[in-house]
Amino acid sequence: MRQRLFILILLTASSWLHAFELPTQARVPGGIAHIPFSATDSVTPPRVTFNGKPVMVVAATDTPYAAQHSWVALVGIPLSTKAGDHQLKVGDRSIPFEIKDKRYREQRIKLKNKRHVNPQPLDMVRINREKKEILGALAAYSETSVPVTRFDRPAPGPFSSPFGLRRFFNDQPRKPHSGLDIAAPRHTPIAAPAPGVVVATGEYFFNGRTVILDHGRGLTSLYCHMETIDVALGDRVETGQPLGSVGSSGRATGPHLHWTVSLNDARIDPLLMLDQE
Repeated sequence: MRQRLFILILLTASSWLHAFELPTQARVPGGIAHIPFSATDSVTPPRVTFNGKPVMVVAATDTPYAAQHSWVALVGIPLSTKAGDHQLKVGDRSIPFEIKDKRYREQRIKLKNKRHVNPQPLDMVRINREKKEILGALAAYSETSVPVTRFDRPAPGPFSSPFGLRRFFNDQPRKPHSGLDIAAPRHTPIAAPAPGVVVATGEYFFNGRTVILDHGRGLTSLYCHMETIDVALGDRVETGQPLGSVGSSGRATGPHLHWTVSLNDARIDPLLMLDQE
């Protein structure tokens, strides 16, 4: 009995520690910066911002920064950020940190549907309306008692198009690839990689059938080109709960899951949220 109880306690402790494991740090555009700091007068996370956006703050306890600091800010770095010195705002003070340059590879894609390259005027009305909805959902910030700092994989399959690719559709330059593609057959289940709340669903011009989750403290994730959607707006989901299935809806050349992760409204490489494989 004592041995079973010890094993149960050990497993519970292991799960708790895993939940607070920090994401991988990469101080580059599309990466995450760990900024440790102290605020001894605060028992709750201080307000921290980067580029005017609220930033996730977690207790430094049980992290490599615990010996000298009380808090760690986890800062998502937008792909458009220039290399050099930047400032993190902690209350009325600033903490300087450096962002290094990173050049992502190019990807050239041929699309048969010309409207997915050069939309018509009526398409643009729809696209602009959908863009506002999608960007609003990705920028969600809600308080949570337990921060999400790591993800499980949302679907099986190899990673195909990596994050950050400088994209050309029919030789025309477009915005960088803001997510990670997972190659999987049509109807492959897609699961929530962490607890969250559904803050948007829909069938969009470019993204096709899409689900967006709010994981709290400025961390959100998007799943698009889906075949089916199995959740509704406002649903609370747990890790592993089905969201829908892989498809090729919207601007897609074949079945796959496009997975975007956003931290303080900055698109970051989803691989930084996964355990190293």
